[in-house]
Amino acid sequence: MSKKREHKSKGKPLRGTNSNFKKNYVKGNTPTKKKTPQKATPNPNEIRLNKYIANSGICSRREADMHISIGSVTVNGKVITEMGYKVKLDDDVRFDGSRINPEKKAYVLLNKPKGFATTTSGSKGRTVMDLVANATASRIKPIGRLGRNSTGLLLFTNDETIVKKFTNSKNGVARLFHLELDKNLKYEDLKKIKEGFKIDGKEISVEDISYIVKAPKREIGLKIKNTGNSIIRTIFGHLNYDIIRLDCVMIAELTKKDIPRGHWKLLTEQEINNLKML
Repeated sequence: MSKKREHKSKGKPLRGTNSNFKKNYVKGNTPTKKKTPQKATPNPNEIRLNKYIANSGICSRREADMHISIGSVTVNGKVITEMGYKVKLDDDVRFDGSRINPEKKAYVLLNKPKGFATTTSGSKGRTVMDLVANATASRIKPIGRLGRNSTGLLLFTNDETIVKKFTNSKNGVARLFHLELDKNLKYEDLKKIKEGFKIDGKEISVEDISYIVKAPKREIGLKIKNTGNSIIRTIFGHLNYDIIRLDCVMIAELTKKDIPRGHWKLLTEQEINNLKML
């Protein structure tokens, strides 16, 4: 009886086993798991062009695609019409000829102390960028310059429209300086500066100049629209005066109120709007 049962079961697969067991597990035919295709790691320094434009606040991503398709956008001087094109954050992207920025607009006002260079280069020792490093995640830069030993207000932003207002050679934005000279400023020299004169054939003009009230005649208030301060040293050097102290006390209507030396503040919405209306 037992032999008969054994005979009947001979050659049948065991219950619960795979009938393809022998086929699958012969030498050289071991089944392997299918490999899942790996997705390419996105580059954090790249962004789709339509998103770059949308982040700048000009329009939506869908509208950006339309502007790209008709050739309204250039990247590093080249017209781009390709959908899905990726750009780097530091690329020169222009919409209808004007450069755009995908970062949130930021406006930082610093009361600069002595000993810090006005530059974005880290090779110059201590710079003003060290002082505003924690002000914003946006890549801001200073507008204009203050010498390493000069002090006072310095505005930082990534808003190209505001930068253009300050650097416009015809209009510009006025800055008020408090100067201390090595000697009293003669009235005839003050009048000459106020009326304007030429240095090496170049016309030199200021918005206003006056003595500081209740202070020695070597302390001067000077309003000028030039974004640098080298022109100020040129003016007084030409008239044989040395500048002992140079402090920017006002930019447009922005003052140092509530900003201790070495500290900064973010501009209010009202202050930003006032700058835009200049």
